[in-house]
Amino acid sequence: MNLVTPDIGLIFWQGITFLVVLFILSRYAWKPIMKALRDREDSIQNALDEAATARKEVDELKKSQANMEEAARIEKDRILKEAKLIADKNLEEATTKASKIIGDAEEAAKQAIDKERQAAIADIKSQISTLSVQVAETLLKRELSDSNKQENLMQELINDLKVN
Repeated sequence: MNLVTPDIGLIFWQGITFLVVLFILSRYAWKPIMKALRDREDSIQNALDEAATARKEVDELKKSQANMEEAARIEKDRILKEAKLIADKNLEEATTKASKIIGDAEEAAKQAIDKERQAAIADIKSQISTLSVQVAETLLKRELSDSNKQENLMQELINDLKVN
């Protein structure tokens, strides 16, 4: 029962033992324990700071990536517009060249047709004149076979010349 109701000597020695243990702990153990706790606290704080920095960097990278994606989209749209303009311009140029070639071909065909028509007309005139001469020759042979008819024809021609 002495432990339940301690006497003064026991309390005194327990106090001295406590103070000695406290002195030894404060002298040799307290500082390393506190240093370890402070180091642990500092490492945790550093880890939290690094995590916050990393979070900020990730946010900045996300923003940068979003900006780069937007810039790439804008550049893609610009390139597509340029390609469409170039394609439209090339199509227009090709259409213009084709129209010019077709127009030139039509003009050449018209000229060729006109030349052929003129040649055909000249040939027809030549044939008509040849036929006219042959008809006239035949008529004159019939008309002039008789001497009375010849004199009458001469008289008509002379009369026609006087009138004109």
